[in-house]
Amino acid sequence: MSDGMQDTETATAPADQPGDRLKALEAESDIAADYLEELLDIADLDGDIDMDIDGDRAAVSIVGADLSNLVGENGKVLEALQELTRLAVYRETGERSRLMLDVSNYRANRKTELEEVGRKAVDEVKVSGEAVKLAPMTPFERKVVHDVVAAAGLTSESEGEEPRRRVVVQPA
Repeated sequence: MSDGMQDTETATAPADQPGDRLKALEAESDIAADYLEELLDIADLDGDIDMDIDGDRAAVSIVGADLSNLVGENGKVLEALQELTRLAVYRETGERSRLMLDVSNYRANRKTELEEVGRKAVDEVKVSGEAVKLAPMTPFERKVVHDVVAAAGLTSESEGEEPRRRVVVQPA
């Protein structure tokens, strides 16, 4: 009897099916794009919206002329806009979204910069044998650095409290 219950549970869990997960991510992208298009109209800003699926999350980008106001200082407005967009998706789907938003390639460019910061920290740790503490970063920024450190064969951890949370790269 327990085998029958497992089959029933598996059959009713659409998120477990890769095709269903892809459809859910595409739906997240569509909802986010609609929300952002409306926001651009209200703010009277010109921008095009690109949608993609990046691994296991929806990715939406706004590209256009001068959209620096949507990025803000150190990406703070972009972070807030991403959270509002995630809330709009949640309102429609009832599911928490991990959607990633980029504006004028800010995140893509910042990722490249952070990968270099991570490589330099790895090199410094390998030479000195001492842990290196980096400047405070957002969760997105810390993840980029953690990935670079792991790829180099070292370990890292985050310490501190938001908004002063930082990555510490450890010697091997």
